Parts: sequence; structure tokens; C-alpha cells
Amino acid sequence: MTDGPVVSVRDLRVYYGTPSAPVRAVDRVSLDIGEGEVLGLVGESGCGKSTLGRGILGLLPEGASSDGEVLYGGRNLVRLPQKAIRRLRGPDLGLVFQEPMTRLNPLMRIEDHFRETLEQHESGLGDREVRGRSLETLGKMGIPPTRFRQYPHEFSGGMRQRIMIALALVLRPKLLIADEPTTSLDVIVEGQILAILADLKKEFGTALLLITHNFGIVAESCDRVAVMYAGQIVEEGPVREVFVDPAHPYTRELLRSTISLDTKELHSIPGAPPNLINPPAACRFHPRCPNAMEVCVAKHPIEQRLDGGRRVLCWLHGPEQEIPEGMGRPLEREQIGVADEA
Repeated sequence: MTDGPVVSVRDLRVYYGTPSAPVRAVDRVSLDIGEGEVLGLVGESGCGKSTLGRGILGLLPEGASSDGEVLYGGRNLVRLPQKAIRRLRGPDLGLVFQEPMTRLNPLMRIEDHFRETLEQHESGLGDREVRGRSLETLGKMGIPPTRFRQYPHEFSGGMRQRIMIALALVLRPKLLIADEPTTSLDVIVEGQILAILADLKKEFGTALLLITHNFGIVAESCDRVAVMYAGQIVEEGPVREVFVDPAHPYTRELLRSTISLDTKELHSIPGAPPNLINPPAACRFHPRCPNAMEVCVAKHPIEQRLDGGRRVLCWLHGPEQEIPEGMGRPLEREQIGVADEA
């Protein structure tokens, strides 16, 4: 790995415009991803994970706006004109979408998808080079040359997902964002996809942001994990340290909600993620938090650095001098608006 990160995100904000008020989907997020490093991004649906991935690449819909810094190669991608950032997508910045069948053109053969991708970004390649690069990359994904001229509907879901990964890798990007790459795949195919992703950092030195709901995938494949809630990163650090001793109550509750062979009864977090048009004041998790204190309702938490390169956004870790006298008292469930579970 190189000394510096491949991409540095600093105070990134992404808002979606609505008739009533903007949706604060990503709110002052900062993170780094190094060469050959896999960073897992986890959290409940609606917490901004996919928006963060697309915000890094500048792939936002009309009506959305972003601010902050996404530093890549000495340039802030947020401030680059769309024409300039388009040239970076593919050869430098890749994306694997969540559902391959919605991204592969059903009227085009797999061969045509690869030709279009390579000709768009590397126009100097000849037909032989295009074919050679395409088949080489597909081969690494376990797709034989005999399938090269087939259409997307002739492949299984797992093979289509491998094709999507191959389309991203054929341009040899420095940063790859994989958005739920194993969703709706069976466990055998899921394991194969994870093995492929693990090979990326060995063979290509690719920096990978892996967006997922699956903590098992994070434990298996990632070097670090970032936990996202209501548009903010609430905890980030090495996977083992975070999973063994979670610092944020939200991380702890998510881990308690996972199912394993030792599970004897199901656990869930009361309530639901907040409306990001008008999120809770101060700490956004406090209406659902079993450890909420009076200060959590009154003041925004201050990010704290912990041992082992970890960081957490929670008043349980201080700084104590910033907690007004008497506001460190715990809140009762009724005070924070979460009804008792049935």
C-alpha cells in the first residue's frame, strides 16, 4: 500500500431537493481509502450508503447538490466539471451497481458491452486488443470465452454480477465502489463473488468501498468498517476491533441484531431511521439509543479518536469537558420518544 490514500473524502454533503425541504442524505462525511484496502460501509436502509458512493463518483440525479471535498489525484472531484469527472469514471473510478439486470442492455451481447466500454475510454485500442482485454478480465471472473457473444438473459444472476464486476475492472480503476454486489445471490455464488473481490487488492491494488448490509461479508472481506446512520459516519475503524468491542450504541445494536448459529432469540432496534428532511436535533440516534443521555438531545456529539485508529461520534466517549454539568444523566425511554417493545 502507498503512504497516502487513493481517495480522501472530507466533510462531504449531499442534499436532494424536494418540494418541502432538502433531504440531507449525506451530512459532513469524512473517510480515507488506501491502495489495496477494502473499506466496508454498513448501516440500515435509508441511511445514505448508496448516496455516499454515488456522491464520491459525482453520479447524482438532477436536483441533487453536493459540497465538501473528494480528493483524488490532487483534485477535488466535487468541484470538477461533469465533462472532466466523466473522463475519470471507468479508467480511474469504477462502480458495480446493485442489480446487474437493470444495468446490462438486454439487446446487446456481452461482447458489445465490453467493446462500448473500452472504445469510450480507450479509443486507440484495436479490435484484437479489445477482445483480448475483455476475455482476459472475464476469465478472471470465471466466465469462459464461449459465453462472450451471449446476451444478458442467458446468464444466471451470479454470472451477471461477475460480468458487471468485469466491466468495471476491464478499465483497471484505482478505486472501485461496489454497491451491494451480493444482494439476492445464493451463499455459494456470494462466496465466489467475495473471493473475486479479495483478489482485486492482490492483483490490481484496487481501493474498494464495499457497501453492504451483511456483517458477515464485512468480517470476511474488509480491512476496515465504517458504520453509517442518518447520513453520518458514527463509527469507523479496523474490522476486528469494531466487531469485538463496538464503541457506538448503534454499532452494538446492529451487531446484536445479526443472526448466527448461536442465536436463541431475535433482537431488533426499536423504531426506524429518521426522516432526513428533519432529522432529530443533536445526536441523530438518541430517539432509539438505549444509552441516551440528556446531552444527546441538546448538543451535537463531537467526534473522538480512540486507540487503534478508531473514531466514534458519541457522547459516551466525551469529551467530558464539553458535557454541561448535570447533562450526563441517562434518559428514560419515555423521554426520548421510543415506545416499549411489545
